[in-house]
Amino acid sequence: MPAKSLCSLFFILLVIWLPVAAAPEYDLVIQGGRVIDPETKLDAVRSVGINDGSIVNISEKPLSGKKSIDAKGMIVAPGFIDVHSHTPTLLGQHMNLLDGVTTQLDLEAGSYPVSKYGVHYSGGAQLNYGSSVGHFVIRSKVIEGSTMPYFFDEKGVMTMGGPAWMQVATSQQIETMREMLHDGIDGGGLGIGVLLDYMTAAVSDEELSMLFEVAAERDVPIFVHVRRGVAGDPAGLIEVIDLAKKTGAALFVCHITHNAMGGIGNWLAMIDEANAVGANITTETLSYAAGGTSISADVFRRRDWQKIFDITYEDVQWVATGEWLTKETWQKYAREHPQGMVNHHYVKEQWLETALRWPGMMVSTDALPATDRDILANPNIGGTFSRLLGHYVRDRGVLELPDALARISFYPAQWMEQASPAFKKKGRLQEGADADIVIFNPDTVAANATYGDPYNPSTGISHVFVAGRQVVENSQRIEGRYPGRRILGPVK
Repeated sequence: MPAKSLCSLFFILLVIWLPVAAAPEYDLVIQGGRVIDPETKLDAVRSVGINDGSIVNISEKPLSGKKSIDAKGMIVAPGFIDVHSHTPTLLGQHMNLLDGVTTQLDLEAGSYPVSKYGVHYSGGAQLNYGSSVGHFVIRSKVIEGSTMPYFFDEKGVMTMGGPAWMQVATSQQIETMREMLHDGIDGGGLGIGVLLDYMTAAVSDEELSMLFEVAAERDVPIFVHVRRGVAGDPAGLIEVIDLAKKTGAALFVCHITHNAMGGIGNWLAMIDEANAVGANITTETLSYAAGGTSISADVFRRRDWQKIFDITYEDVQWVATGEWLTKETWQKYAREHPQGMVNHHYVKEQWLETALRWPGMMVSTDALPATDRDILANPNIGGTFSRLLGHYVRDRGVLELPDALARISFYPAQWMEQASPAFKKKGRLQEGADADIVIFNPDTVAANATYGDPYNPSTGISHVFVAGRQVVENSQRIEGRYPGRRILGPVK
């Protein structure tokens, strides 16, 4: 063949080969799904390219990757952020992942020191996790000399009935708590968690003011389970709103629906009024109606809980077995198993729907600790987010899908930026964001977890990725991959 012809042939082959060779190859490509980013409002069919745990390309055209996931007909969303969970356990992680959770936080209760939080993940975590600085832990150390960093550790479970939950602190003890709170924030605590309703008669005005003062001084959020009154009495909300306005602290009101009850509309209006004059207040709701907590909680031990919740013994379940209680069995369990948990059924569907429609409302699990499949928990652990997307979005039309996704990804991340810069890359599905991603079927997504059967996994959550590594494939958790990381605030 003449040299000129050989050169022409080589040039043609080069032109054909170059586009293929030059096409970028990604570690992972999610191909052709309906990509929703709550921050930029992107809602379109796109392909997503991922490298080194980050989203690096969102393209209208197909992409080439070492691994490719066909997401046609599926929703591709930011990983769900649970800001209110009490189950940093292997079983809790398992159920959360199957419900789309990629970041699990305990901000209501918290721990101290936060480096001791999540001991069950010491061998590796499959999701991200972290906690606030727990006021109840610090109070227990100061008043009782407790050494437990959280509700439970390898030694046992804390009972909510000792002096720390009932005894008013001295001014000196309050100042000691102040110093420990600063230490906890220096150690990376994601704000301050306050179980105020669990020690409602023990925490004085002086002590509560100190908590808000520290939050304001350190510019971190304070998460408060407000003191609960009868039939949604707003006095507990007004108390913390006034402190938030006075100090300038960023206030997160925990599970507002379960405290406000029939007064939910009034409570939300009060928050709106405070924010309109410069306060920084937000809140959350659950997607399941019952409350879940310890049978030793202050509201059960020292107050007329039947009047507060407008229920009786027969409306309460013993969580570990699913058994419905009577006055006799209630008294027996309270006496013999004070660390045990109960689900009390009192929340109305209309209260939840009112809460969900509030702009900026977040949704969380409030999942109880789960350590063994033979010891039951509440269904929140395995169905919270699937229930939101299936029951409240698709079936009841309470929210549009992009709005619902914002409430479980972008809004939590945006709020938590006040505690840690790590959240600036979470809760988004855009170039530069962490590749914490959930792929689900909007037509089939549904919660299967129920009271009495809490470990029945959700339907429709097909794939979950944490830092670009797949931890759920075809609705099955993958063992042996541990991309999860402890999230901390700035550490001194």
